Amino acid sequence: MISRFSFPTRIVFGPGAVRELGNEARQRGITRPLLVTDRGVAACGLAEQILAEARRAGLAASLFEDVDPNPVEKNVQEGLEAYRRGNCEGVIGLGGGSALDVAKAVRLVVTHPFPLEQYDDILDGAARIRANIPPMIAIATTAGTGSEVGRSTVIILEATDRKTVIFSPHLMPNVALADPELTLGMPPKITAGTGLDALTHNVEAYLALGYHPLCDAIALQGARLAIQNLPRAVHNGNDLDARSNMMMAAMMGAVAFQKGLGAVHSLAHPLSSIAHLHHGTTNGILLPHVLEFNRLVSEVRLRDLAVAMELDGAQGSASEAATALITRVRRLLPEVGIPETLGALGVSRDLIPLLAKKAMEDACHQSNPRPCTEADMIALYEKAF
Repeated sequence: MISRFSFPTRIVFGPGAVRELGNEARQRGITRPLLVTDRGVAACGLAEQILAEARRAGLAASLFEDVDPNPVEKNVQEGLEAYRRGNCEGVIGLGGGSALDVAKAVRLVVTHPFPLEQYDDILDGAARIRANIPPMIAIATTAGTGSEVGRSTVIILEATDRKTVIFSPHLMPNVALADPELTLGMPPKITAGTGLDALTHNVEAYLALGYHPLCDAIALQGARLAIQNLPRAVHNGNDLDARSNMMMAAMMGAVAFQKGLGAVHSLAHPLSSIAHLHHGTTNGILLPHVLEFNRLVSEVRLRDLAVAMELDGAQGSASEAATALITRVRRLLPEVGIPETLGALGVSRDLIPLLAKKAMEDACHQSNPRPCTEADMIALYEKAF
């Protein structure tokens, strides 16, 4: 079997990394970038901070801040219009996964025609994506999706009415400015939800089907960093060491999940598009239930994760170590202030049949280590209530 691996992302990491913006932009021929962000990032002053950095570097930046928390196709269309109005020649994505995903999608449609559903990963859309897209600099303000180093964008499309994954190596940002100082003081709830996203990415990537020992090694280390540092980051928002480790864990998760994800993400995506819940938060709630579902075929790999996380019980049998891991994930939720059930977030049980149908349409479960049926999805949702 032939396997193909790729780890080309350029990362500038550490406190103060955003001060490299001008130098990185010039290296890529960007003098008129479109800064893509969301209203929350703009309201807290981070967008103005980056615009000021751009001005100091002699860049004539335009601002687009109309990105929804769960981005939709309209955000991409309006971002493209802003790109053209500004006569832009590159994109700076600033924010969490939503803003970075829209930034990637905007650069895609600069040179690739709508509709976006033709690029759907489940339809082998990557074959239609070429390399001739504008350069992008990604600046994350959360430690969750790792979209700053990822090669996918996730947008709710009108044609599918679901979170649709568009995946191509060409979508990978040219450089990520990973500055943990931008996450200092992030509210505990957002810290927790995004951090659970990072943890889930690493765990699901390690358990995913497929041969990718490079991703496996990264996922184990990323999971360790996440489980050990997320509580610290939540309870002390100014702990720069914990914030740095969580930002690294997020990037490691995004690198690792090029191998694949699993049923957690297929279950979580409809909860964003239908119930409008925060993606990372729902990942965290669903994760222990899917781990229990997968342990039938994944106990050895669950033990690997428990060992990497240095959990009590990890040195026992595979079954004992798997139990230790699942127990630790369950206990993490109240520890970081996240409800343990979907019902606590206001989701109605009446939505379960529709959610399960959409979960089966999502491609992520195809790499889950244990095959999933629609009945399995219904049962997993029920357990999470």
